[in-house]
Amino acid sequence: MNWQALVDNRQRFFWVLQIAGWLGYALVNYIGSKVFEMRDIYVFVIVLNAYAGCLLTVPLRYLYRRIWNASPVVLILVVFGASYFTGTLWAVIQKFNLWEIYRHGYRPTEWFYYFQQGLDSVYIVLCWSGLYFGIKYYQLLQSERQKALKANTMAHEAQLKMLRYQLNPHFLFNTLNAISTLVLVEENKDANQMVSRLSDFLRYTLNTDPIKKVPLEQELHALMLYLEIEKVRFDERLSIDVEVSEEAKQALVPSLILQPLIENSIKYAIAHLVEGGKLEIKAQVFANELLLEVGDNGPGAELKNGHLQNAQGVGIANTIDRLKTLYENNYSFVLSPNVPNGLKVNIRVPFEKAKK
Repeated sequence: MNWQALVDNRQRFFWVLQIAGWLGYALVNYIGSKVFEMRDIYVFVIVLNAYAGCLLTVPLRYLYRRIWNASPVVLILVVFGASYFTGTLWAVIQKFNLWEIYRHGYRPTEWFYYFQQGLDSVYIVLCWSGLYFGIKYYQLLQSERQKALKANTMAHEAQLKMLRYQLNPHFLFNTLNAISTLVLVEENKDANQMVSRLSDFLRYTLNTDPIKKVPLEQELHALMLYLEIEKVRFDERLSIDVEVSEEAKQALVPSLILQPLIENSIKYAIAHLVEGGKLEIKAQVFANELLLEVGDNGPGAELKNGHLQNAQGVGIANTIDRLKTLYENNYSFVLSPNVPNGLKVNIRVPFEKAKK
């Protein structure tokens, strides 16, 4: 059993600390007996004293558990009172063990001699009580921290799922509208091809966990399914240029992270060009970072500090939210004019290599 599992099992953790603590007490007393040159039989006195201390402090655990939620004043009074009583009783037992074993049945002339030097035992029991409450509060703090982390993780995953699933209806409505248009103009062959590719693309989105990252190579394959759908709409008016290094293909990226950017380029750039347009998708690894780029040769847009002046739709905002949720501040998302014309999106995220 590892340490964390032991800490989580409070019952076992208590007994491990209890036994180890009193063994440590016995060891310190044994070393002290060697310094003061006590006879060997004193070892039995040490063992009995440690055993008595171990047994007498066990009821304190159950007492402290009963008053755990009491007011601070009650806690302090009970702890000091119980520690004094237990320490005094333990002092009497220690005197009895010393006189019966080490002094061969010695009896003091006055009964109060049993209580002499009892404050030392009271201090030790008070230390035991302090350690008990300290460890108990530490375990409570750890438990609350784990609950907070679990709640934060669940909220984090829910947010990611919401952002990812928000893409599907957005894309689906556009595609269904395009299919409807093809059916109306009796382009049944093209409509059939689009339905088939739409089926493949939706199967990919449903089979991919929105929380997990996927290799860029797999993401590009899904992206090509989407672009094949769009090519049915635009025919020769849409050209695609993909430049991705072999190392970049193995990088992990959020699923469907590029799809809304490509969709925006087609909707706001390619669709407005009578002669058609060009999409550029690039990816490379540099300085242990993955650099992604999506560009088009459309009319461009008004930019301010790398962001759109009049942003419409959810695509870009959705992508930025997903990046921020996954990478916090360790990412960049910049929009810039493309050369010679158009708009370009640059994304930088930490490079994480997919496991084979």
